[in-house]
Amino acid sequence: MSPLLESIKEPNQIHSFSDEELLQLAEEMREKIIDSVSQTGGHFSSNLGTVELTVALHKVFDSPNDKIIWDVGHQAYPHKLLTGRSEQFKSLRQTDGLCGFLTPYESAHDIFGAGHAGTACSAAVGVSIANHVQKKDNKVIAIVGDGGMTAGMAFEALNHAGHLKNDLIVILNDNRWSISKNVGAMSEYLNRIITGQFYNRTKTDLEKIMGGLPGGESFLKMMHSAEEHVKGMIVPGTLFEELGFRYFGPVDGHDLLQMVDTLESVKKLKGPILLHAVTVKGKGYAPAEADAMKWHGPTPFDKVEGKIHKKPGKKSYTEIFVE
Repeated sequence: MSPLLESIKEPNQIHSFSDEELLQLAEEMREKIIDSVSQTGGHFSSNLGTVELTVALHKVFDSPNDKIIWDVGHQAYPHKLLTGRSEQFKSLRQTDGLCGFLTPYESAHDIFGAGHAGTACSAAVGVSIANHVQKKDNKVIAIVGDGGMTAGMAFEALNHAGHLKNDLIVILNDNRWSISKNVGAMSEYLNRIITGQFYNRTKTDLEKIMGGLPGGESFLKMMHSAEEHVKGMIVPGTLFEELGFRYFGPVDGHDLLQMVDTLESVKKLKGPILLHAVTVKGKGYAPAEADAMKWHGPTPFDKVEGKIHKKPGKKSYTEIFVE
């Protein structure tokens, strides 16, 4: 199959891609990141962990009409590759080259420029409010890492979003296994059910019917209690549910085709949604998978040997402090 990445000038080009083409595209993107960052340096392990997630997002949503907002921005190199910047990618972090983070001055697909963790949820809530006021039906998606999700600003935004009930999708990119390890057959099965159209349509219809019948409110309370009990045994999303979000996950953030199916399902739902995707920092490059912290933001390195080049004649901060 012919190379795909270099022909992509706008992300909507991948809407028509087959499953095989999507998988090939993800491989090409990972290779591009490894090759380019090995020469320029930059954020590395976090970007290798978001390749499949990014492809799935741009397959399902229509950027920049749909607003995709990345927290921090240091995990958005794959997003840059799919939004017309692949040819310039080797200029990353160079003079007059691409910015190492996201900036609206660089691309209409960069909705929000940051650099600090924990801001994406607030930005997304603001955009969702604007959509509501202007009666727009485009989607708003925030992607936040498990580190960024611990910020007070993020929880304040989630609390506000849960109160407003506007349409909003928050994707928790859990790449440290610090929140949950429940990626298994039962969790996967339950998520297929609760994100499916039949389940959600039936649930909505039943709520409408029972709400108007004598004793219907009591029945609905029992039904919701039973639903939450079952989900609570399997799904670690109680906190987000209490904040007013519908929680789905955990899902394997590297299973590209499953991510596409899941995003297609949650895209059809209304109100605030939280999708929990588990990813691996450094995915696809063994040295980075083995030591994600070391490879978080390396200087140029030998991609074959997996050795980071040390700048000649310069002491490390550790050496300076030791002296």
